[in-house]
Amino acid sequence: TLLPPPPPALPGGYDFGRDAFFRRIGATGFALGEPVRLEAGGAGGWQLFWARLRDELGRRIRAALPPEEAGVAEALLTGARAGIEPALQEAYRRSGLAHLLAISGLHVGLIAGIFFFSLRALLALWPAAALRWPIKKAAALATALLLPLYLPMVGASVPTQRACLMALIVLVAVLLDRRAISLRLVAVAAFVVLALAPETLLSASFQLSFAAVTALVAAYEAWQRHLPERGGTREPLRLLWLYLAGVLLSSLIAGLATAPFAAYHFHRLALYGLLANALAVPLTAFWIMPWCLLAYLLLPFGLEALAFQPLGWGLAGLNAIAETVAAQPGASLDLPAMPLWGLLLLAFGGLWLCLWRSRWRLAGLLLLAAGACSPLLERPPDILVAGNGRLLAVSDPEGRLWLSSDRVAAFAAGVWLRRRAQQELLVWPEDGEGTAPWLRCDRLGCRYRRGRVEAALALAPEALAEDCRGVDLLIAVSPLPRHCLPGGRRVGLFELWRGGTHALWLSPEAIRAETVAGRRGVRPWSPPRRSGRRVYRPDAPDE
Repeated sequence: TLLPPPPPALPGGYDFGRDAFFRRIGATGFALGEPVRLEAGGAGGWQLFWARLRDELGRRIRAALPPEEAGVAEALLTGARAGIEPALQEAYRRSGLAHLLAISGLHVGLIAGIFFFSLRALLALWPAAALRWPIKKAAALATALLLPLYLPMVGASVPTQRACLMALIVLVAVLLDRRAISLRLVAVAAFVVLALAPETLLSASFQLSFAAVTALVAAYEAWQRHLPERGGTREPLRLLWLYLAGVLLSSLIAGLATAPFAAYHFHRLALYGLLANALAVPLTAFWIMPWCLLAYLLLPFGLEALAFQPLGWGLAGLNAIAETVAAQPGASLDLPAMPLWGLLLLAFGGLWLCLWRSRWRLAGLLLLAAGACSPLLERPPDILVAGNGRLLAVSDPEGRLWLSSDRVAAFAAGVWLRRRAQQELLVWPEDGEGTAPWLRCDRLGCRYRRGRVEAALALAPEALAEDCRGVDLLIAVSPLPRHCLPGGRRVGLFELWRGGTHALWLSPEAIRAETVAGRRGVRPWSPPRRSGRRVYRPDAPDE
């Protein structure tokens, strides 16, 4: 059974169809029986080779480690996060450690750094090599040859591509005796990633990844310019303190840089992320990732299980940190939906703050403040109607969302509630009159009042005889006759089929409506709906 990728749950929501289009996925679905091989496959190309290798490594991980540790180990070694239990994933999100489950700059930097410094140290122990060869450049060259193998091993996501590209540029800079880390390096990486896949500009992974690295490099450059030239002792305790301070500062900078994009895409902020990262990042850097690298190196010899056991100990500690921090009161803050213009102000303000080098850069703080206040200026819709008509929702005077049912369209209901930063599930009354003057219901439907505007919500065709008159707006989950409220003040089954989920704002001056089809437009991943010979476009007038 094949179905087109699902449309957004509401206008302006995440578009699965767009994502599937650029991933060259034409349909989603399921099989009704066991798969049957019709003929033996050939080599299948490099993509199939790496997919089989990742599957085999995942099978060995699951055979060697308990389920909770195995899911995280598989995410770190192969990039596949499907094996992580939902409760554990939620703990990582609430604690601010979800970035550790997605292969990004931290993982690539640790793999490259561990391999580079380990190889350089081994070469330094060989007197002939240390005295005759440029061992630093030899280690950089060997690391540069390793990274292209690491990229397909973990799935080659956008953050991984960016991180590998930047690491390669850094290694080339080492080979050429040039400065390795700069904002110019970030710009080159962004240019290459967008040249290869320009659609990633709108993805959360691209925005989060480049926001974090841009802020970190800008802060590093500013710190280097104001740091006086002075020598320092190399006592272990001082080095440990400097490392922990660097972890805290880096986590703070990266957290602040990615917060606007996390709020826009996921409507949540982890308030204890600084504490969680201060504990988890050193554990990941000094214990978990070295064993991951050793597992890779032992994989061709079939000895990777030697690294899995100590890796599992570290992952058990990492899981404990995530679950402990997530269990604290107020570990995360749910935020209402941010308008696009607010995100643009925050992004432009952040770039202004990072790219300028004089005091003029502080003007970016004004843009950041304006963008942070944007959710307060955005009025959420008063009525939401799912495209299939199975779920409706209305806002009460306090701004809370009430749903017509808690048994259908659970995904859409979850999206609607998250965009309101609402955790409580409120359902319309089902028996007789409602409990508030703004929503009166019976078994056939409801009457909803917003100020002086009244809307009829007809849940059964029998309600149309009464609801077709005496209201300002009629919403029905069945076809509407032509004489019923003409003039665009109605939404029936045909309008829902053509436009998808509807969001409506009620005011005495006008009734404003936005639809999923209207926001998506006519694009390759959102073609116009067809019925027989007729093509229905989202901007066509009502029938």
